[in-house]
Amino acid sequence: MPRVVSVFLPAWPTDRLFRQRGAAAPPVETPLILSSRTGRRRVVFAANEAAQAAGLRIGMAVTKAQALVSGLVIRDAELAADAEGLEKLAVWALQRYSPIVAADPPDGLILDATGATHLRGGEAAMLADLVGRLSAAGFNARAAMADSWGAAHAIARHITRPAVVVPEGQSSGVLLRLPIAALRLPPGMVAHLRRLGFERIGDLADKPRAPLALRFGPELHRRLDQAMGPLREPIEPVRPQELLEVRRLFAEPIGAAETLARYTEKLVVALCEMLEAKGLGARRLDLLFHRVDSQMQAIRVGTATPVRNVKRLTRLLCDKIETIDPGFGVEIMSLCAALAEPFETKQVRTSLLSEEPEPDISGLIDILANRVGEARLYRFAPVASDVPERSVRRVAPTAPRTGQDWPERWPRPARLLPVPEQIETVALLPDHPPVSFSWRGIRRRVKRADGPERVFGEWWKRAAELATVRDYFRVEDEAGERFWIYRAGDGEDAATGSHRWFLHGIFG
Repeated sequence: MPRVVSVFLPAWPTDRLFRQRGAAAPPVETPLILSSRTGRRRVVFAANEAAQAAGLRIGMAVTKAQALVSGLVIRDAELAADAEGLEKLAVWALQRYSPIVAADPPDGLILDATGATHLRGGEAAMLADLVGRLSAAGFNARAAMADSWGAAHAIARHITRPAVVVPEGQSSGVLLRLPIAALRLPPGMVAHLRRLGFERIGDLADKPRAPLALRFGPELHRRLDQAMGPLREPIEPVRPQELLEVRRLFAEPIGAAETLARYTEKLVVALCEMLEAKGLGARRLDLLFHRVDSQMQAIRVGTATPVRNVKRLTRLLCDKIETIDPGFGVEIMSLCAALAEPFETKQVRTSLLSEEPEPDISGLIDILANRVGEARLYRFAPVASDVPERSVRRVAPTAPRTGQDWPERWPRPARLLPVPEQIETVALLPDHPPVSFSWRGIRRRVKRADGPERVFGEWWKRAAELATVRDYFRVEDEAGERFWIYRAGDGEDAATGSHRWFLHGIFG
């Protein structure tokens, strides 16, 4: 089932102006409007939050707005600049989120995210990242993911949550509760429908179509079908001039998986020649299949490092050919490097006297990342902290080494629990390990132990850690299993901790 994302930018003209002007822009709390002409009248085309809070509305006469708000800042609307900025934003989303992205004028974007969400950690993670980055850039944004363009467009504009993910197959149920204006109908038609008593989409969905079509024409039910899903809308993706892209047109439509794979390899060969001529390597590839029914299917793959190896890129793309539904046939195939970076050549070992290079595992990383998602593939890197749970962080698999390492004074367990689990113990003296402990309902007798290793709290992070200590012990039970346990506190002073025992790790 297709998954479509609609991004709504409710204050796009004013947000773009503030971002463009930078330090020269008026303060955010200053009421600001953008004006345009309707005939001979100057009306409010857009207003920032401060102006709206002061009672100004879109379509109001500028003279009335000036009379209502003192100190009002007025700027001319720049429709061409707004459209150009929206196209640039679509190119940014194309490079980061989806192979099929288009501007949705005047205040949004539309993305076909089918088959691309796993690279961003899933649907919810993708939407949260998209909205978060737009907000950080100064744009007020909301986004919705649903089964169709019409459904996502309606939900993004009529449900005020920043990010809404509608599960597959449930878009129609959400739409029925929304107002009829969410169907992208002309304002005059919406007003006419309301006079007839239609307020929500659910009021229209179960009514006979013939009388309504006779009165309002085909537009009403076309928009209804586009939102509900029976009638799909093709998305024409944005294509910047600098995008490296190769295309293949077919005299007769093709559809067999073997044929699609064969032409995929030919496209990869042609694209790699273009990349080599420019000294670039691909970091993100989009393979688009234009079907004879005007629908589009896409495959997106990413690489950990810039790549232009034909065999490697072909394998990544062909691994996903089975996800493509050719329908009645594919008439055009196109392959583009949505993201390309300078290609670095690696030195080849020329003799036994030269230093042996590190093994290249980027190919394995690419295969795994495109199967399980980039967010689920990582490695651990050390952090300068004595507190065990703070001494490690996740980094990208190919991230460079920081030069730091974990201390070797005391061994660390192969498995560290996300949260230390409390255990019941029998201990002889404060400085001695327990003779037995119970963890998850199993009592274990300690046969060997080593410690204590005292770890102090990081007082510069929180005042509560000024006197906090932990005493860690490595213990081995009678079955030979080894555990990493600690006592919260020094065993004497109550200010140093609760003196309870916890299990924090397991040695492999």
